[in-house]
Amino acid sequence: MKIAIDGPAGAGKSTVAKILAKRLGFTYIDTGAMYRALTLKALQNKVDLNNEKELASLVHDTDITFVYHDGEQRVFCDGIDVSEAIRAPQVNEAVSRVASFPAVRKIMVEKQQRLAEKKSVVMDGRDIGECVLPDADYKFFITASVEERARRRKKELDDKGYDVDLQDLKENIIKRDKADASREVGALKILDDSIVIDTTCMRIEDVIEELLKIIGEK
Repeated sequence: MKIAIDGPAGAGKSTVAKILAKRLGFTYIDTGAMYRALTLKALQNKVDLNNEKELASLVHDTDITFVYHDGEQRVFCDGIDVSEAIRAPQVNEAVSRVASFPAVRKIMVEKQQRLAEKKSVVMDGRDIGECVLPDADYKFFITASVEERARRRKKELDDKGYDVDLQDLKENIIKRDKADASREVGALKILDDSIVIDTTCMRIEDVIEELLKIIGEK
């Protein structure tokens, strides 16, 4: 079975996807983390973030894997655990640009599709239902208000020790939404067969129960 979960930045889709996969006994694939890992590597290697050819070459030579350790999924880039580093503000600001290039997305989608072969998966991102898993059994679109998404992101960053301004986060989210929706390839959008869940006023557990109910009914 394949479950696709799409949605804008900070809507809680990764948290939902992770818990849902655990409840169902499926493999969780965080595609956003893959683009973040690539962005982190590009920043560390001082790759021009406006150069599509250089970024495409970089993703060809990058190995991104997911490893479970003590019940938690960790993200590894070229054998190095980058689970914390990819959540840094500078990665947040640059990842949408890196992910916007068609050549980068083409290679990354192929990597993601290979990860989903022969396994039941829950995969989240921006274009999963349309580009990565067009044959998904379920396509969910998880969203929330800009204000709520900024509040959640601030709490996440505060917990990790980053000092960030709430208004700056709101502006960054609005900018990312615009960039993600206007991509030439893999644009963020609600599909005709998407099941939309607005989580603004919902607890995570309530969202999970809603998704499980829909999956159970179908």
